[in-house]
This record gives sequence, structure tokens and C-alpha cells, in this order.
Amino acid sequence: MRDWRRIFGSNVREVRVERGLTQERVAFDAEIDLTYLGGIERGKRNPSLLVMGRIARALKVELVDLLAP
Repeated sequence: MRDWRRIFGSNVREVRVERGLTQERVAFDAEIDLTYLGGIERGKRNPSLLVMGRIARALKVELVDLLAP
């Protein structure tokens, strides 16, 4: 069974780092708390679909790309 929280979080971190963005910038643009984003990137938080969409928008990627294993 796949751990989608870890997959999503890992992909968020990868895209964020590739684009040279800080967690603070992404959290601000996604309108979420910085510590919440950190938990998502570590695969410890279970974000709602709305939050996942906000993060994808902040990173300028399609949500489906952040869910790809």
C-alpha cells in the first residue's frame, strides 16, 4: 500500500527546491501555515484536497503531478 502523504510531501519538497523557493514563500502563496507545510513535506500531515490545490497553484504545477509516485 502506498503512503500518499509521503509521496505528495516528497514531490512538493522536490518541486519547491528545484524552483529555489522557501517553505515560507510557498506557505504564504498557498495561504497555509508554515509549520503545516513542513509537516506535509515530511509526510506527517494529511492535507485536504483544497490545501493540496493551493500548494499546487503556489508551485505552478498541476496537482496530479504532485501525486505521481
